[in-house]
Amino acid sequence: MYRLKKKDNTHKKQVYGYARVSTVGQNLDRQIDELKEKEISTKNIFCDKQSGKDFERNAYKRLVRKLKKGDLLIIKSLDRLGRNYEEIIVEWRRITKEIGADIRVMDMPLLDTSQYKGLIGTFISDLVLQILSFVAQQNLDYIHQTQQEGIAKAREKGVKFGRPKIRTEHNFKAVYSRYCEKEVSARQAAELLGVSVRTFYRRIHEM
Repeated sequence: MYRLKKKDNTHKKQVYGYARVSTVGQNLDRQIDELKEKEISTKNIFCDKQSGKDFERNAYKRLVRKLKKGDLLIIKSLDRLGRNYEEIIVEWRRITKEIGADIRVMDMPLLDTSQYKGLIGTFISDLVLQILSFVAQQNLDYIHQTQQEGIAKAREKGVKFGRPKIRTEHNFKAVYSRYCEKEVSARQAAELLGVSVRTFYRRIHEM
């Protein structure tokens, strides 16, 4: 008499890798090679060619859906995960606390939840992430301030910003007349005036 074997529902730990570049033209090979050196199988490496401003990325979302408690996610550097540090902190906690998976950042050994467990590990990760978030925000504020100062100086020198205005009232009336007579399309009229189709329609509305 044969006995039925009980189904083993124990989850076998998986190691995943994530790589990202900001644009389609950039190359992922270096990140992928470094992840393979960690003995991560190709099928477990997820890649995006997309901005890191948020986490609305197709490959990343597929990866997170696969993560289970006890799994390990390896990334080359924290900025490959994302650029917005406030969102990174939220996502980090979702993966490590809600899902129960670990994260290892290759370029930053302190950010390795598989090595630092319990309260000490949580404290270290939270502290490092908060510091990085602060530094990133300071850099953004500095860049914004520099840009505003540059714009102010440019305006002092007479540089104008924004879309070009329709050159002259007479020129607009002439082109508009041709548009009304169906000699030119809205797109052609806009090109003659050196403005967008939207601006052309807005000018008609203003009249």
